[in-house]
Amino acid sequence: MARPTIYEAMGGMPALRSLAASWHDRAIEATLVGHAFASGYRDDHEERLAAYLAEALGGPASYSSRYGDHSSVLRLHSGMGAHVQMDDEAIAVFADAVQTAGLPNDAELRETLKAFWTWAVQHVMTQYPDSADDVPSGLRIPRWSWDGPVEG
Repeated sequence: MARPTIYEAMGGMPALRSLAASWHDRAIEATLVGHAFASGYRDDHEERLAAYLAEALGGPASYSSRYGDHSSVLRLHSGMGAHVQMDDEAIAVFADAVQTAGLPNDAELRETLKAFWTWAVQHVMTQYPDSADDVPSGLRIPRWSWDGPVEG
C-alpha cells in the first residue's frame, strides 16, 4: 500500500484549515510577524493559506485553481528586503501552531510540516527580496513530500 501524502496524513482540508487558523491567530499577535498584518489582511487569508498548504503538501490544486499561481504568492511576499529575524519568528510561530492545531499526534508528520515551513520561509518566499517585479510569471506551487522538496 502506498504511503499517504502529507495532506492525507494530516486529515485533509479540515486539518489544514485548523493549522492555517492557528498560525494566523499567532502570527498577528507576534512581535515581528505581526507587522506584516498591521495594515490589514484579506478576510480569506486563512482559507487561502490552507489551500496553498494543501497543494504544496500533496493535496488538490485548490490554490492554483482558485487564487493564482506561485508567482502571485511570491509577489505578495517580495520586495520587502531581507528580514531574517521576522522569518525566524514566523518559523517559531508555525512550529507552535503545528503543536496546537489539533493535528494527529504523529512526531514524523509534525517534524515534516516544520521542515516544510522552514524551507518555504528560508528558501522559497525570500527569493526576491528587492522587488516583486523580479518574480517571473507562471511559477507552479512548489511541492513537498515526506522526503523534502519535490523536483519538477
